Amino acid sequence: MPDCFPRSKILPSQSPLFWVTHKDRYLRQQLISDIQEDTGRELIVYFTECEQSGAQIDMGDDVLFAELLRGALGKPIDLLLETNGGYTDPTEKICSLLQQAAPDLRVIIPRRAKSNGTVIALTGSTIMMGVESELGPIDPSYNGVPVDFILNAPPGSFNPIEYQLALTTRGQTEKLARELLSRGMMSHVPEAIDETISKMATRGHYHSHGSVIDMREAALLNLNVTQHAMNDALWQKIWLLRTMYQYDCLQAGYAKIFESQKLSSAVKAVSRP
Repeated sequence: MPDCFPRSKILPSQSPLFWVTHKDRYLRQQLISDIQEDTGRELIVYFTECEQSGAQIDMGDDVLFAELLRGALGKPIDLLLETNGGYTDPTEKICSLLQQAAPDLRVIIPRRAKSNGTVIALTGSTIMMGVESELGPIDPSYNGVPVDFILNAPPGSFNPIEYQLALTTRGQTEKLARELLSRGMMSHVPEAIDETISKMATRGHYHSHGSVIDMREAALLNLNVTQHAMNDALWQKIWLLRTMYQYDCLQAGYAKIFESQKLSSAVKAVSRP
């Protein structure tokens, strides 16, 4: 990407009003270009505003993901990911897209990828994490109740249909995680996959769905983690980019941003009564 305004003295080709209206995106994309120059990899971003919007991984995300991947086909890809999680069916679709369109995928977690966000992170061959980063358990819930509680509750606590739904819900998550790990970052240690999934997908090891799996804990789970110090030059750029997304989402009322060096799509937050 050639030097762009404001680094260049050449004024932008867009009209002043258009450029100023979209200046936040242009500045983020300039930083994406800088990071790509450092890594030699295409960088795509799926950022969800986690503090106020309540946005989740949902059925509309795969279309916007596919648009980003279409622009980076055939290249090594980094995915900068931030999300609190969401629905399992669209998560499965996103993982399928990433596996097919990004065979050389690295996932970057500047701050958090929880629940089904952690499942998406398992698609990569490597997960980049820093001191601020966290993954989370992938134990699913049914109607707001952890399936582990339903499956281990005293007889009669839940009806047989709820029990079967809890069983299939857990089975879907465990099957997806097992397929991702066996094809990817744990293909060299297949004997350890079941233990890793057992710890991440039940309440036996992590007693809260919000438990923090930091970069040290992720490595102990046999995940392939690249650990970065806070003062690492590349990590500082990644953290700056992540901070820009957080600020810009709150300022503009966005729930999500899907972005690359050349493409950008934002999803507005739903107003709450």
